Amino acid sequence: MSAHTTAARRAHGKPDAARAKPAALIALDWGTTSLRAYLFDAAGEVLDTRMSTAGIMNLPVPAEEGGFDAAFDEACGVWLAQSSALPVLAAGMVGSAQGWVSAPYVETPASEDALVAGIVRVRTASGVEVAVVPGVLEPGALPNVMRGEETQIFGALGERGAQFDARADAAMQAPMQPALIGLPGTHAKWVVVEGARIERFYTFMTGEVYAALTAHTILGRTMKRPAAPDTAAFLRGVTVAREHGCAGVLATAFSTRTLGLTDQLAADEQPDYLSGLLIGHELAGLDAVLARRDVELAACAPRLIGADALCERYRLALAQFGCSGAQIVHRATERGLWRVAVRAGLVAPTDQTSQTNQTA
Repeated sequence: MSAHTTAARRAHGKPDAARAKPAALIALDWGTTSLRAYLFDAAGEVLDTRMSTAGIMNLPVPAEEGGFDAAFDEACGVWLAQSSALPVLAAGMVGSAQGWVSAPYVETPASEDALVAGIVRVRTASGVEVAVVPGVLEPGALPNVMRGEETQIFGALGERGAQFDARADAAMQAPMQPALIGLPGTHAKWVVVEGARIERFYTFMTGEVYAALTAHTILGRTMKRPAAPDTAAFLRGVTVAREHGCAGVLATAFSTRTLGLTDQLAADEQPDYLSGLLIGHELAGLDAVLARRDVELAACAPRLIGADALCERYRLALAQFGCSGAQIVHRATERGLWRVAVRAGLVAPTDQTSQTNQTA
């Protein structure tokens, strides 16, 4: 195992009998800094998972020297040695201009069928064909893009988890109320889905701005990392953004320092306060752009996709804006990859129940 592989483990603690099921699909969530590979059986159940730090900007060798092939072989070679005919699907930054192959964006409104139609294929040095899912572009004066999130979104919308049969397909295509899906992270995204199509979305650089402010500005000079997350300080920051944020984040962010200087905010409270402040401004901005379309954030029941701890923070922050129905979705990536693979004809639909991937 090379230095690029941080873990190679069986997924979900499967017993040996479950791991003996024949494999049907290899699917990759290949981003900028990491690579996650999933091995599925014919029922859409994850048999095995491998995780690596070999994202597209951290390949084991330069791309021009076969870096993508090396990372792919490291993650999936063992599986392919057992069954070389497995279909392979990949989503994420692997399809960007800096990726293995360029998969041009699909424009909004974007459906699953549009994603499948935009799939681009690349062949590995060993002859394996990899189907790469395109990203999504919302054109306009202020264009927005995503890569990888589109697959997670359709996974979160899937009615029956890993299942993709005629009934689930009909439910996806039937008229429905607009859905709001949040993907917290470095570049947080909020996505409006209507009629099983990604209609529009908004990107907030919340995570990256937080990292920059704490590491490279005067705000970080007086901070002390708390022993445990400080929920009270976090919610205080959310409240300040909601009630006093009209001047904008550039003005309110400085209160992280001034509250400390006036002994109103302890050093170990400042990181969580700033986190709440930035997330509060993000949600205030979201509330404003939704209102322009006559949608009230407080009336939404968003689905949240991401790390549990971060999604829980967003759930608490949303409640401060009157939005109390947020739910955290689990395994949206795996479910989305499976759904797209079935839609693309890489694997066959099934009526079997997959208990592992059924819970959202």
